[in-house]
Amino acid sequence: MPAQPSTAAPLSAESRDPATGKLIKAYPFTTEAELESLLERTRAGFHRWRFSTLEQRSKVLRSMADALRKHKEEMALLATTEMGRTLNEARAEIDKCAWLCEWNADNAPTFLKDEPTQVPDGKAYVSFLPLGTVLAVMPWNMPYWQAMRSAVPILSGGNGYLLKPAENVVGCALLLQKVWEEAGLPKDTFIAANLSRPHVAQAIGDNRIAGVTVTGSVNAGRAISTAASQAVKKAVLELGGSDPYIVLADADLDLAAETAVTARFQNAGQVCIAAKRIIVESSAYSEFVEKFLSGVRKLVVGDSRKMQCDLGPMARLDLLEQLDGQVKASVKAGAELLEGGKRVGVEGAFYAPTVLGRVKPGMAAFDTETFGPLAAIIEARDADHAVELANHSEYGLSGNVWSRDIERAKALARRLETGGVFINGFSASDPRVPIGGVKKSGYGRELSHFGLREFVNAQTVWVDRRG
Repeated sequence: MPAQPSTAAPLSAESRDPATGKLIKAYPFTTEAELESLLERTRAGFHRWRFSTLEQRSKVLRSMADALRKHKEEMALLATTEMGRTLNEARAEIDKCAWLCEWNADNAPTFLKDEPTQVPDGKAYVSFLPLGTVLAVMPWNMPYWQAMRSAVPILSGGNGYLLKPAENVVGCALLLQKVWEEAGLPKDTFIAANLSRPHVAQAIGDNRIAGVTVTGSVNAGRAISTAASQAVKKAVLELGGSDPYIVLADADLDLAAETAVTARFQNAGQVCIAAKRIIVESSAYSEFVEKFLSGVRKLVVGDSRKMQCDLGPMARLDLLEQLDGQVKASVKAGAELLEGGKRVGVEGAFYAPTVLGRVKPGMAAFDTETFGPLAAIIEARDADHAVELANHSEYGLSGNVWSRDIERAKALARRLETGGVFINGFSASDPRVPIGGVKKSGYGRELSHFGLREFVNAQTVWVDRRG
């Protein structure tokens, strides 16, 4: 009788180069004793930081922006090695993190200062005070930006930050912690730790953790928010997306098609707010598809450490296999394979930029989140049908509308069940505006003043209140 596979929990997380499949390093999970020490360190780090002034926090953020730029090449190379994004994309990610630090340094003191109320004579005001250490469960697809997008507003509020990174990018997380310490953030205020799943739940229930923020799958968000709810703690969830990219007949089709290539295939399609479902009005469908395919066929797949390319490998081989299964299931259900649909080479997790046409509800490429280089093109009878198709999803993260009639596009935007809408452009997170979703894409917001106020105590102070 063959031996049964072990059901024991793994002892370590493996970081593998997705271009070659070779092991980079194994990172042991925290032990029970290490978890206790870790939680105590987060408590101490928070207390070192909580009484800092807004000006002191801004000074550290500016120093962090400088440190990020100083270490940009080192950080970019590690991201490419651990999860496969191209070097140019990784460099741009570091630059964006530096901008985020500077924007918060400039604006957090205004958004977090005491706010007056309508009570006469200035007798009542609201203070925005830190809550404690926030546990952050973050993904692998943008290993620095995803963590920084939540960390910078949380730290700006005077909180501590405990990062549980995805298992394949632990190295990036540890390097980010090192850069924060170099920038002058007090010791243990930002900690990256390779927590096991049981220890994540245990940490959420511990009094030294004040809240939790998650970017990840719906299943991960459901499990973690349940644990947070049982512990009566604040949670912010930014979960999956199947974002609609609506192209109306009156759109600039050349620009819409060119932009759609970037909107779908940046980071090998591994972006939460990527244009996953491209919905085109019927009278423009054939022309748009032709222009879009022309752009897709110019994309070069490869290892950016060795060559100039537009797409690197997918982050893991199992993710490639999952995407390939979604492609095959959709074709079997009647979708047209217009381009790609196959693995590139025999080594690594490279997948060809893939385009499916005539996609409809009920197909995997329409109903599920496709996290990789796969574009699903859907034909809509008219604008109303396009909105109907866009909203026919359990997700509601972001969306796009293309039309030369801006007022019409704005009116359609109000009908889309998404946390954000970008008109004649593609979705992107930006420090100046909030990001977050509705439906199963989560709740709460990151970035802008909305993100700055997610994890603070809005404390009312009222002097001489007498009946």
